[in-house]
Amino acid sequence: MTYTRSHLVWAALGLLMIVAHLGLIFYGLVPNLVARPLHLALILPWVFLYSAQSRFEVSLGAVLTVLGIGCCVWIALNHQDLKNQYGFLEGTGQKIMAFLLLGLVLEAARRMIGWPLPTVAALMLAYGLFGNHIPGQFGHSGTPLPSFLGTLTIAEGGLWGSLTGVSVGVVSVFVIFGAVLNAGEAGQGFMNLAAGAAGRLKGGAAKVSVLSSALFGSISGSASANVASTGAVTLPAMTKLGYPKRLAAAVEAVASSGGQIMPPLMGAGAFVMVELTGVPYTDIMFAALLPALLFFFAVWVGIDAYATRYDLKGIPDDERPSRRDIFITSCFFAVPFAVLLISMFALKFTPQYSAALAIFAGLFALLFNGKTGLDLKLGTERLGNACINAGRQIAMIGSIIICAAIVIGVLGITGLGVKLTSFIVSGSGGLLWPSLLLTALACLLLGMEVPTTAAYVICVSVAGPALIDLGLEPLQAHLFVFWFALLSTITPPVCGAVFIASGMIGENWLKVAACAMALGIGLYFIPLGMIANPEIIALKLNMGGALGALVQMGIGLGCLSFAIISKFNIAIRAILLVAGLGIFFIRLLA
Repeated sequence: MTYTRSHLVWAALGLLMIVAHLGLIFYGLVPNLVARPLHLALILPWVFLYSAQSRFEVSLGAVLTVLGIGCCVWIALNHQDLKNQYGFLEGTGQKIMAFLLLGLVLEAARRMIGWPLPTVAALMLAYGLFGNHIPGQFGHSGTPLPSFLGTLTIAEGGLWGSLTGVSVGVVSVFVIFGAVLNAGEAGQGFMNLAAGAAGRLKGGAAKVSVLSSALFGSISGSASANVASTGAVTLPAMTKLGYPKRLAAAVEAVASSGGQIMPPLMGAGAFVMVELTGVPYTDIMFAALLPALLFFFAVWVGIDAYATRYDLKGIPDDERPSRRDIFITSCFFAVPFAVLLISMFALKFTPQYSAALAIFAGLFALLFNGKTGLDLKLGTERLGNACINAGRQIAMIGSIIICAAIVIGVLGITGLGVKLTSFIVSGSGGLLWPSLLLTALACLLLGMEVPTTAAYVICVSVAGPALIDLGLEPLQAHLFVFWFALLSTITPPVCGAVFIASGMIGENWLKVAACAMALGIGLYFIPLGMIANPEIIALKLNMGGALGALVQMGIGLGCLSFAIISKFNIAIRAILLVAGLGIFFIRLLA
């Protein structure tokens, strides 16, 4: 394969991104005002230049990139002096730099994911600057401009806050891990393993989609990316076997959305949760495991109901991979995952250090072809693709997180977060369940416009303290919000995973959405079940109670799925519906 100069340049920049973030892990303690601005500096070329087409776009992107990198490098070089300013800008030059940095971060997020998130961040900045003119409880006393801008741009209370630290220290490393796995044959390994495990079953092609999307989605962290990747294989397979298009697209959309709640990686959300809750990553992983399994069980039961309804067959024997192919291709993801899990749980290394070791295992695997063995030329090509994909994905997630950090920073500076928390508590009459429903609605509305991680961060910053004040454990509140931030992937009017799946298969998106909501019923009920049955997230502390709650909620979800999807008569479906709700929420009825 002949590479263009542009491809080589971006591969080199991607390699620099990888080396820099891995270097931060092995180098030791690096000041936050060095590591975090350099993280943004590495992101900027991918934001402003990678997708530029016209000469004007290239020129404008180059100017913005140079200005942004200059500001970031200046902060890194002067971090010691800036600490002594205690977040207070000195001189006109620093004020210009602050406005420039904030503008660049807003524009970076706009280019990566569109207008909604930067619009929210811009409105928060306006509130911080002019909210002192708002009468009543939602106004604030005002903050001097040098202090307000300085806290956001030269201190660790805004752009360089703890949320950005998560992006630098953990999220980026796991994004690199995912990019390395995807560049090799790990994706095919997921597909082959799923086909071998479930291909022969009733509705086998759909169940292969569920398993492969769960495995792939755990490392991709994006429902849309998951649909586009695994869907390219599973959607044609399902339609070829006679699956209705709306069902095929719905299965892929729902399974891909569930990948974000599936341990061990859970995309970026788990690591943001670590920072916001202070709960160790391993505890979050254990807490999230049973609800995630319950979600995929509900999808599995729904597929069985649809398979009975449409007489859907499994994958023919001659189209399933051989045991040899399954074993060989599975090694491409099993070995790096084994390194990751052994490092974390047996050797007790940190998640980021463990991920770095797993990356090295994944890089070694890139040198091998599942059919012919060692292939250095193919390995070099895969390494280049891994570098480019890592650069693009880190830029995407980093832009989202740093823009969301503006929102978090303004909430802290102005005290708006406390006021909104009080509003939620008073608006719900001080009752937990009305507060939960208000929070769920907020997550759905916000998630329609911004990615899951950003929706989770913003919603939990506002509603999380209110839910905790009303008696929830911090991890319980955060998992509740995180799950409901996923609602918009399959719930109209804006449902990204459904849009992509329906477009790939050529079906009306509303039909796909209706089918997806039926299959993904667990996404609506399991977060509520975590509140009604808190044992479900206590696997590490109370295995017996957790497994009991799993069985109880599983039976309830099974009844609900058959009540919604099956061809039983109305009376039987009504009985199943009532029984399902009763079993699921039995503790509240007691």
